[in-house]
Amino acid sequence: MKRTHWWGRVYLLVVFAVMYTPIVYLMYYSFNSGGAMHDFQSFTFKWYRDVLSDDRLLIIVLNTIVIALLSAAVATILGVIGALAIYYVKRQRTKNALLALNNVLIVSPDVIIGASFLLLFTIAGIKLGFTSVLLSHIAFSVPIVVLMVLPKLEEMSPTLIDAARDLGASHWQVLSGVVLPFLAPSIWAGFFMALTYSLDDFAVTFFVTGNGFSTLSVEIYSRARQGISLSINALSTLLFLFTMLLVIGYYVLSQKGGRMYGIGGRK
Repeated sequence: MKRTHWWGRVYLLVVFAVMYTPIVYLMYYSFNSGGAMHDFQSFTFKWYRDVLSDDRLLIIVLNTIVIALLSAAVATILGVIGALAIYYVKRQRTKNALLALNNVLIVSPDVIIGASFLLLFTIAGIKLGFTSVLLSHIAFSVPIVVLMVLPKLEEMSPTLIDAARDLGASHWQVLSGVVLPFLAPSIWAGFFMALTYSLDDFAVTFFVTGNGFSTLSVEIYSRARQGISLSINALSTLLFLFTMLLVIGYYVLSQKGGRMYGIGGRK
């Protein structure tokens, strides 16, 4: 057991090293005054000042955050409704079919999803831009929220709902006072997962974005094609730190939600 535990730690260290070493390398050279990804000369904030003084880039950052927040909020609402609908389906075959349909957008390649949305928006006459990107992000975020909420629903004891109904609670009171509080940690988890997916998405957004509208992932890709610039490092570092703040925020909220609603769905 000790030997297995030791090898498990080594494996985790190797995995984290492979994942985070390139990120640390990128962040390190974002402070290089030399302007290249080698021969670190001196420490500077020049590339961060360039990023923060770029009005077009700040508008793109605002677009990205607005899209992420709106899509995550709408996807969370729709995902919770979808999870409840699947949970209350009585026939197991129908439930399995709904789950399979829910998972299609998760297991499908992003390129196929992006091309499908592009074709749909073109046929529907929807102009590519803010609306098309928002609808696409909502669509691929809803299944994620469903998968985060549904397992928590399966853990909920039916006696909680029966007890609330025996005490005279209406359907809305059962939902708002018992079910949703019990699901609070998984709802927050779904929201932050949807938010992170929206911030990081490139393939789908690349297909459905239009002239005059862009997001950070598409902008970073466009700048990287023009050649190596440490402003890309600075921009990527800021995006990574923002994502880390989201993860920490999710962890804090999930811990608070677990303490508040962890027993019987009550405060």
